[in-house]
Amino acid sequence: MARVAFILLCHKDPDAILNQVTRLTAAGDYVAIHFDASAAPADYRKITSALADNPNAIFVTRRVRCGWGEWSLVEATLRTLQAAFDAFAQATHFYMLSGDCMPIKSAHYAHRFLDAHDKDFIESFDFFDTDWIKTGLREERLIYRHYFNERSQKRRFYAAFALQKRLNITRAVPTGIQVMIGSQWWCLRRSSVAAVLAFTRQRPDVIRFFRTTWIPDETFFQTLVRHLVPGREIESRTLTFLMFSDYGMPVSFYNDHADLLLGQDALFARKISAEAHRLKQVLGALYASDRTDFTISNEGRTLFSFLTARGRSGRRFAPRFWEAEASIGAGRSLLIILCKKWHVAKRLTAAIRQSTDIPAFDYLFHEDDTPLPDMGGIERSLAKRGRHHRAFVRMLYDHAGTDRVVICLDTSSLDLLGDFHADRADVRILEIDCDLGDDYLIGHAIRVGLAGPQTSRDTFARLLPTIRRDMIHERDAIRDARFKNAARLRETATDAENAAALAVFLGVDDTTALALAQTPHLFVD
Repeated sequence: MARVAFILLCHKDPDAILNQVTRLTAAGDYVAIHFDASAAPADYRKITSALADNPNAIFVTRRVRCGWGEWSLVEATLRTLQAAFDAFAQATHFYMLSGDCMPIKSAHYAHRFLDAHDKDFIESFDFFDTDWIKTGLREERLIYRHYFNERSQKRRFYAAFALQKRLNITRAVPTGIQVMIGSQWWCLRRSSVAAVLAFTRQRPDVIRFFRTTWIPDETFFQTLVRHLVPGREIESRTLTFLMFSDYGMPVSFYNDHADLLLGQDALFARKISAEAHRLKQVLGALYASDRTDFTISNEGRTLFSFLTARGRSGRRFAPRFWEAEASIGAGRSLLIILCKKWHVAKRLTAAIRQSTDIPAFDYLFHEDDTPLPDMGGIERSLAKRGRHHRAFVRMLYDHAGTDRVVICLDTSSLDLLGDFHADRADVRILEIDCDLGDDYLIGHAIRVGLAGPQTSRDTFARLLPTIRRDMIHERDAIRDARFKNAARLRETATDAENAAALAVFLGVDDTTALALAQTPHLFVD
C-alpha cells in the first residue's frame, strides 16, 4: 500500500497547518514541513510545540526566507524533500502541498489510486513550444539572469533586465538539458526523488542556472524529472485540482463547490478559501473516511470557463478592414441556415443537394471535417476559413460556377451573420426553430466538454438552465437584429407552413419545397 510523504511549504495560519498535518498523519502518511523563515516566530514555535510528539511529522531546521518567483522556493522544497527522504524510509511517494490545499478524496482512495498508477504526476511541457505561460516574461525567464525579486524589488529587477538586453548579455541552457514547464504541484515516486536529489549533487552547473531563472518552481522539477525518468513513467498532469482566472489569479473554492471538487480527477484541491469553514469540515471528514465511490465527471475547468464567460459577448460586431474589401458580390445569393442542432441542419442540406442544383455546405466555419472542394489549402483549417470568411465564401461560388450557395451557421455566430448581411450580395436567412429538451442539452453539454458521462443529476440540474438560457439568448439576439429576408422553419409547424418558408428561402417551386419540408426524421434527435 502506498504511503505518502507530503512536502508542505507554509508561512501562516498555524491552526490550519496543525489541522492539516493531524489529518494527513492520522491516515498513516507523513508530513515534512518548511515554515518560512520570514514568518512570525511565535507561529513557528506554536506548530513545532504542538507536533513535537507526532512521529510522522518533521520540520526543516535550516529554513529559507522564501520569495515568490525566486530560487528560494525551490531551495526550500529541496531541503524539505531531502529531510522527508531521509526520515521516512517507508514513504513510497512524495506529494508537494501548500497550506491552502485540502483533500477531495479519501486517504483510502488516494492510496489505491497511487498503487494502481506506477507513474510520476508532474506537468512538464516543452518550455519553448507551449503556450503554458499566458502573460509576462517567457524565454526571458531563462536567457537572462534574474538577481532581484520582481514583486519586492521591481525597479532593480527591471533595471537589471533592461541592462542585459541592451548589452545583449544572454546565456544558454546547460548542456543536455531540455527545459520543461508546468505546475509546481506534483507527486513523485521514491525512485524519482532519489534520482533528482542525486542529480543536484552531480550537476552544480544546472543548479547555478536555475538559481537565477525567474519563477524556477515552474521549471526546475519539471525539467529534472523529464530528464531523469522515462517518458512512459510520467503523466504530465497534477493531482492537485486548481484553476486560474482570465487574469492569471488562482480561483478560490467556497462552501458551494463541494460537489464540483469531489467530481474532479484529482486527490487534492487548491485554493480553499479561509472563509469556507463548512467546506473544510466536509473535506476533512472525507479524507478520514473509507469512501471510494466517487463519480468522476472532471468538468470543473470547462464549466468554470463557460459560466464566467456569460455576460461577456466576446463577439466582434464590425468587420476588420481587410475583410471589408472582400465582398461576395452583387448579383449573388447567399442562403444561410441558422440552427443550434447541427444534425437537423445537415439533414436539410443533404436533402437540398439531392433535390436541387444549389450547392449546400454544412458548418464550414465550425467543423474542421466539413466536406469542401480543393481550394488551394484555405479550406484545410477553421482558422484559415474564418480569417477572411467573405473571400472564402466568394471562392465557393467561383469553384461551383453558380450564383447561389447554401451554408450553415451556428446560432452563436451573430458576428458572422451580421458581416455577411452587410455584403452587397442577396443574403437570405432560414432559422430552424427546434425544441431544446433536456436530453439534447445534456448531450450538448457532454459534446462541448461542460460535463461528462458520469456527471451527477444535481450538476446537470444546475447546468441545464444556464445552457438553455444561453441558447435562447443567441436566438433572441439574432431576432432582435431584424435581418431582412429572414424566414423560419419550426419543429411545431405543419409541413405546408414549413414548405412555404423553404420556397421563399430557396426560390424553388412548391412541390420541391414540400418534399424538403417532409425530409424523413428532419427534427429527430
